[in-house]
Amino acid sequence: MGDLSEKLIFEVCVDNLDDAIAAEQRGANRIELCSALHQDGLTPTTELTKKCVGQLSIPIMAMVRPRAGNFVYSESEIRQMESEIQFFKHSGVAGIVFGLLTNDGTIDIENTQRLCKLSFPLEVTFHKAIDCSIDVLKSFQDLNSIHGITRVLTSGGMETAWDGRFLLKQMNDLPERKIHIIAAGKILPENRVQIAEFTGINELHGKRIV
Repeated sequence: MGDLSEKLIFEVCVDNLDDAIAAEQRGANRIELCSALHQDGLTPTTELTKKCVGQLSIPIMAMVRPRAGNFVYSESEIRQMESEIQFFKHSGVAGIVFGLLTNDGTIDIENTQRLCKLSFPLEVTFHKAIDCSIDVLKSFQDLNSIHGITRVLTSGGMETAWDGRFLLKQMNDLPERKIHIIAAGKILPENRVQIAEFTGINELHGKRIV
């Protein structure tokens, strides 16, 4: 694994143009674009999205999250997410990021399939909503059965990626795994290679990862 550090993909979450440009200059490979990072990221405005698409050369993944709080959405909220996805499909972003759970803490498979279908051909990341589910490993297995999901963003259900490293490794090693894992949770330049080497995961996400 000596050359692993050269193969790592760093995704930086940002909520403004200056931070997006700075992240690219510092070596980010991809941006997760949000608004309101202090609320763990909501859907970015159309104006911010257009500016970032126009000024960045690295891929942009746009958050689709209509409000802060839990990840159990009403039908009207899901329709709002659908209209936001329709915009992003024609905006020049590489993909979108969303996550939906049911009241009992499992993946909302039906509505996740619905949004994945609408999102095609964009890449889809299912975000850290998975870490709020009652069984992260089972949720990951469920997501692998949904057509159209490219990646899952997770800390292995723990506060940090390092704390969740054993489950992250287990998820990454699943024989039936079809989707990529992005490790997240307090990943910094000081620990990013260590986390990648332990888990075998080469895509890493954070606010200050580069």
